[in-house]
Amino acid sequence: RWTQRLVQLIFDAMTTDEPLSAKPETKTATAPPEGLPSPPKVRLQDQFHEVARFQHLSLRTEQAYWDWVVKYLKFHRARAGAWVDPRELGTTGVRPFLTELAVRGMSASTQNQALNALLFLHREVLRLRFVAGDFQRASRPPRLPVVLSREEVRELLGQLDGTFKLMAQLLYGTGLRLLEMLRLRVKEIEFARGQITVREGKGGGGRVTMLPESLRPALREHLERVRKLHEADLAAGLGWASLPGRLEKKYANAGTEWPWQWVFPSAHRSRDPVSGRMGRHHTAETGLQRALKLAVRRASFNKPASCHTLRHSFATHLLEGGTDIRNVQNLLGHRSVETTQLYTHVMNKPGIGVRSPLDG
Repeated sequence: RWTQRLVQLIFDAMTTDEPLSAKPETKTATAPPEGLPSPPKVRLQDQFHEVARFQHLSLRTEQAYWDWVVKYLKFHRARAGAWVDPRELGTTGVRPFLTELAVRGMSASTQNQALNALLFLHREVLRLRFVAGDFQRASRPPRLPVVLSREEVRELLGQLDGTFKLMAQLLYGTGLRLLEMLRLRVKEIEFARGQITVREGKGGGGRVTMLPESLRPALREHLERVRKLHEADLAAGLGWASLPGRLEKKYANAGTEWPWQWVFPSAHRSRDPVSGRMGRHHTAETGLQRALKLAVRRASFNKPASCHTLRHSFATHLLEGGTDIRNVQNLLGHRSVETTQLYTHVMNKPGIGVRSPLDG
C-alpha cells in the first residue's frame, strides 16, 4: 500500500506544474479601511449614510448632519458657479462657510452643529485631516430661561386634557426633556420604586428621576390602553417597536415584547427606515407642542412658554423648595453644576433670599 501511494504521488507530480510540497492557496479578504464599512459607496450621499450607520449616529443626528453637508455644497456651488467635489476642496472651504453663518446672524449652537457635521464629513467619511482654521464665531449672549410660577403651571395644565395633559404633567413633574419623555419604554417606568429611568438622554447619557405619586393612577390607566393597542397589533401580525443599537440582532423577538414598547406610541403604524419593518414608533413631538401652544394662548399669563419651559420650572421650583443643587443637577442630567446654577438667577428668592430695601 505504501508503494502504491508513492507511485500515485510521483504520477500526480508529473502531470501538474505544482511541486509535491505545494499547498493550496488560501484567499484572504482585504481588510477595509479603518473606520469605514466595506465596501464604501460611490455616491457621497450613500457613503455618508453608510458611515453614519457604522458610527451608530441617531437618525436625527444623521439627517441633521447631511442637511448641513448639502448646504455646504450649495454654498460653494454658488461661489464657484458649479458643483465642487468636497474631496478636491478639502478643508479650505470650511472657514468661509462657517463665517457666512455668523454674518447671517445664526446662533452659536447652530454654527456649532454645522461645524460638527463638517468635521464628521471630512474626518469620518472622506478620511481627510480636518483643520477648520480661524473663523468668525457666532455670539452667544447669556439668556435667562423662561420660568412659570406654580400657579401659572397649574393654570397651563388645566388647559390640557387626555394624553397631552399626562405628557405635560410628566415634563413638569420629572424634569424630562421632550424627546426623553417620548422615548420612554414601558420597562423604564418603575411603579414599585417610584422612579423613571432615562436611557436615551441627551448625548447618550442615562439617569434616574422621580415618578410623581399623583401621576401613578393616570399613568397606569394610560399603560393599560397602550397594552390593549399592542395586543391588537400582535393579533394583526405586527406589534413591533424598534430597538436601540444592535439589540435588534442580539434579541430578535424583543421588539414585540411588552416591556420594550413605547409609553407614548404613535396612533398610526409606520415603516422603520432602518430595518424596513412595520410597527409603531413613538408619537411625534409636534402634537404636544401644538397643544401646549394653544394652551398658552388661552392662559391669562403673558409668557412665551413651551415644553422646555416646564423643565425649567421643575428645576427652579425644586431649588426654591430647598433641594440641594447637586440633586437637581443629577435629576436634570447636567454634566456641569454651572449649567444648573443658571436657575438660581430666576428663583423667586434669588441668592440667599435678600429682601428689597423698599419692602422695609
